[in-house]
Amino acid sequence: MVTGATSGLGREIAVQLGRAGWRVALTGRREPQLKEAAAAVRQAGGTALELLGSVSDPDAVKAHYALIKEAWGGLDWAVLNAGGGDKNNAKAFSAANLTSTIATNLFGVAYWMEAVIPDMVAAGSGTVAAVSSLAGFRGLPSRGSYCASKAALNTMLESARIDLRPAGVRVVTVCPGFVKSELTDRNNPAQMPFLLDTPDGARRIIRGIAEGRRLVHFPWQLSLPVMYLLHNLPGWAYDRIAARLERSKRPADAPAEAAKQP
Repeated sequence: MVTGATSGLGREIAVQLGRAGWRVALTGRREPQLKEAAAAVRQAGGTALELLGSVSDPDAVKAHYALIKEAWGGLDWAVLNAGGGDKNNAKAFSAANLTSTIATNLFGVAYWMEAVIPDMVAAGSGTVAAVSSLAGFRGLPSRGSYCASKAALNTMLESARIDLRPAGVRVVTVCPGFVKSELTDRNNPAQMPFLLDTPDGARRIIRGIAEGRRLVHFPWQLSLPVMYLLHNLPGWAYDRIAARLERSKRPADAPAEAAKQP
């Protein structure tokens, strides 16, 4: 089962699993895109089950899992990919933005974990793989809500991994760098180093899950510096680097007052 399967990584993961002969349940909020993605899975050689609804709605998640159990008896893999987030500079801090981001990025994973884990524990097998982000390792400028949701997700998954390992259930945390998608299409390409195309990103995720890795991160040119260097920098050093990065993103005609901000 792949959540957020209407576009980007979710759609491509579903299609690649279909090409490998898997039965794939796809969830998403946009019906036309969901139907198109399911058709692509079938065309690739797989079986598709369309599940229209939001991961942030616990009742929809329960209903979707009930349909999966009715059709197939349960899940081998739950690939919890749905997520998103907008820029939210703290000068105009929005609790509503934080709430909506966490509802999708954190609780959208939690509701599915609550649904599928009991059956996986009873079966003594199964994999929960959730797509987080390298942004969960530090608080990036103007991305507080997104970074907070992914940092919480990383911690929740780490704890679950330890708890569930003795029961035979694997938990995989996926922390990709920049992968082409509707979300990254909003960004300036010059500010997304080592941008990967969508099929490449999906292949890396599927391979990492199949190999049983605890943490799937890529590309190494970006993930290793973020996870092991930037993450461990003292606060004063990170603050200087982050402030310089934020200044570099401002347009050349930005007001002088804004340019002076640290």
